[in-house]
Amino acid sequence: MAMNVGSAPDDDVMVDINTTPLIDVMLVLLIMLIITIPIQTHAVKMNMPIGPSSPPPKPPDIVRIDVDFDGTIGWNGTLVATDAELQGKLAAVAAQPDQPEVHLRPNKLVTYKNVAHIMASAQRLGVTKIGLVGNEQFLK
Repeated sequence: MAMNVGSAPDDDVMVDINTTPLIDVMLVLLIMLIITIPIQTHAVKMNMPIGPSSPPPKPPDIVRIDVDFDGTIGWNGTLVATDAELQGKLAAVAAQPDQPEVHLRPNKLVTYKNVAHIMASAQRLGVTKIGLVGNEQFLK
C-alpha cells in the first residue's frame, strides 16, 4: 500500500464553496452594526417647570358682529338698531386697553357695501383685533 504524496490530477472536482471569507465579512458587518447602535437608556427625559407656575392665560374676550342678508346688524346676538349705536359700541371696544377680538360674520347674501362700512368704521375708531369669520360659506 503506497501513499500518494504528490499532486496527482484527480478526476473529482471540488464542488464545496469556501465559506471562510463569507463568515469573516458577516462578522465584520455584525460588529459594525453593534458599534453603531446607540445605547438605549430606559429613562424618559422630561422638562418639568421649576418654581411656582403662572396660571394659564384667560381666553380672549370675543365680540361677535353678525350681518344678515338684508343688512341688519347683530352685536353678540342682540339687534343693533342704528348706525350711531354701532359706532358707540365699536368706540367702547376701541377704548379698552386690552381690546377684545371682534369677529365679523357676514351672511352669504349680504352686499359688500354693508360689510365694508362696518370694517371701515372699526378701523377709523381704532379697533385693531378684527377678523372675518365663517368664510367657508363662500367656497361653495
